[in-house]
Amino acid sequence: MSDLRRALALLELSPRRIASAVAAGVATLGSALALAALSAWLITRAWQMPPVMDLTVAVVAVRALGISRGVFRYLERLTTHDAALRGTTAARTRIYEQLASGDGALALRRGDVLARTGADVDVLGDVVVRAIVPICVSVVMMLAAVGLIAGIAPAAASILAVSLLIAGVGAPMLAARSARIAEQAGADADARFAEAAVRALDHAPELRVAGRLDDALVQARRAAEDSVTARDRAARPSALADAALPLSIGASVIGSLLVGIGLYGPAGGTAGAMTPMALAIIVLVPLAAFEATAALPGAAIALMRGRIAATRVMAMLDAASPHVRVDLDGSIGGHCVRALDVRAHTRSALIGPSGSGKTTMLRALAREFGSDAALFAEDAHLFDTSILENLRVVRGDVDEQQAIQALQRVGLGRWLDALPLGVHTTLVGGAQAVSGGERRRLLLARALLSTAPIVLLDEPTEHLDRVSGETILRELLTTNGGLFGADRIVVVVTHQLPEDTDADQVIDLGRDDAKKPFADSESRAYVDKYTREEVV
Repeated sequence: MSDLRRALALLELSPRRIASAVAAGVATLGSALALAALSAWLITRAWQMPPVMDLTVAVVAVRALGISRGVFRYLERLTTHDAALRGTTAARTRIYEQLASGDGALALRRGDVLARTGADVDVLGDVVVRAIVPICVSVVMMLAAVGLIAGIAPAAASILAVSLLIAGVGAPMLAARSARIAEQAGADADARFAEAAVRALDHAPELRVAGRLDDALVQARRAAEDSVTARDRAARPSALADAALPLSIGASVIGSLLVGIGLYGPAGGTAGAMTPMALAIIVLVPLAAFEATAALPGAAIALMRGRIAATRVMAMLDAASPHVRVDLDGSIGGHCVRALDVRAHTRSALIGPSGSGKTTMLRALAREFGSDAALFAEDAHLFDTSILENLRVVRGDVDEQQAIQALQRVGLGRWLDALPLGVHTTLVGGAQAVSGGERRRLLLARALLSTAPIVLLDEPTEHLDRVSGETILRELLTTNGGLFGADRIVVVVTHQLPEDTDADQVIDLGRDDAKKPFADSESRAYVDKYTREEVV
């Protein structure tokens, strides 16, 4: 299945809504086509000055078609955008769910995630509005127009068919080429610009101190300039695509007129040949027929952008999906979580170097235990609101006294006392308002206030000094007067574990010889064997 089909599947499009949109579009252009044919007949028939009653039905029909065209256009836009907006909402929901559950989500660049879940999902919605529905409507109306003219003058119908192919196939191909140039280079430059801009905005103080802020701004400026250059290169095929439609219309009208004149003859027509009304119809109907092709260059561009956007979205989801799986006790596949018997051990620690699969296993545990487990990631978000509201993320009924006690227990008592408004102090800019260590302690206070029976902590002591970090780890991994009560299960991921903790289960994902005992404890439960398998 292509990336575009996979991405469109994320939209969860309703066939009924798409069919309704196509039907409304066909009715819109059908009204325009019938209006052109009937108006041509009415004008030429009135020129012959027949009795007025002979024209009454045609006059009423012209008015009805003129009104119905606007009504059907409104219905077509309403149903098309309804389907597209429902689809983009469903797509974003599914993407967020997959990113939240994916083990590799943390490896994605923030600029990429922002661009993919924002602009690229909007592009997929445009495929519905600008491509799928217009293409279906155009095919139906092109066939109807050629069939109508073929019933009067087959030669004129042939000219119209060729002209429609030029406008409906040639122009979209040129438009697609233009879009390919703009999107492949331009969208990549836009993503690089978003990444550089987000990095500069989020880390401006640190970059300024390191003397690298100017370099980050230069990178953003270069990416913006690359985007403009790519779009300039795409202008030539786009201009040719724009010119193809009026040229095709002119060729079709002139060709039909010449055919009609030849059949009409200098004597005012021959038996079984062209009548004045038929001549007007084969000349004016093509003008309405090309309205069906007017949207096809835009449809080609939407499809091209949709393919490129779909490739990026699916690449992001593939990158966020589980790629590394840790198997314990020789188990294969998804049994690694069950092999790590968390419920049998009140305090567990996962240690090992970066990339050894600690966070992967922690996320797997979160999925395994569902609502019974609360995962506190190392990059959890701090909101631009008060400290109290930031702590209420895990439990909405946390009061001021509970918040103060939790902050004091994680070592933020003095810091809190120095704040002018205490727990009501606003963290301006979220995480930017605190240091790395203060952020870790705030996130740990959230964990203390949660009610989940299983607490999963990812690097809770990162950015803390060695002494403070070891103290907190000891308090996390003990049931005797520690931060968490003995009734709660705690699993901690850390790079280095102090030697004198009370953890009753330690798993080292970085050891080649799992049977070799740890130097600091012989009473802990160990995993005798494990393998790491790359999942393709």
